[in-house]
Amino acid sequence: MSETEKNHIDQSSSDQTKSSTLSSGGAAGAASEERIRQLEADLAELKSKNVELADSYLRAKAEAENARRRAEEEIAKARKFAVEGFAESLLPVTDSLEAGLQIKDASAEQIRTGTEATLKQLKSALERNRVLEIAPPAGTKFDPHQHQAISVVPAEQEANTVVGVLQKGYLIADRVLRPALVTVAAPK
Repeated sequence: MSETEKNHIDQSSSDQTKSSTLSSGGAAGAASEERIRQLEADLAELKSKNVELADSYLRAKAEAENARRRAEEEIAKARKFAVEGFAESLLPVTDSLEAGLQIKDASAEQIRTGTEATLKQLKSALERNRVLEIAPPAGTKFDPHQHQAISVVPAEQEANTVVGVLQKGYLIADRVLRPALVTVAAPK
């Protein structure tokens, strides 16, 4: 084979290699362009979701803030008007006291009867509003959560029991508003 023939074969082989490379490069380029379009589409979708999620987040945040504000307003109203029911139940007591004071020539018996009726109204109003008396009968075990011992006295009953009540105590719901002032039996 001559040198010219060899060069021609080499040239032909080189052209085939270039052609093969270009065609595979072209396929790779097309695939690469397709991949870029897919990534751009994915990016656009993610941006859209991001905007959607940001909007949802802002709406949820605003709703939470509105709920917090409404709750604070309701708490403020509850505090402001908490005694409204209690005050309403005391109005008849006030009316009775004022009516009693308007009577000019009342006998002691009439004053006593009116005072007892007014006291009954007051106790009823307190009970309706869950303000209950603490007035332990004699012999009741001393309870430091509801009673306050004023003195310890010798007595025939068991030690650490209530002998007498000097001043009634009061509970509001289950909380001690004022403990009962009591005398307690001394140990023997």
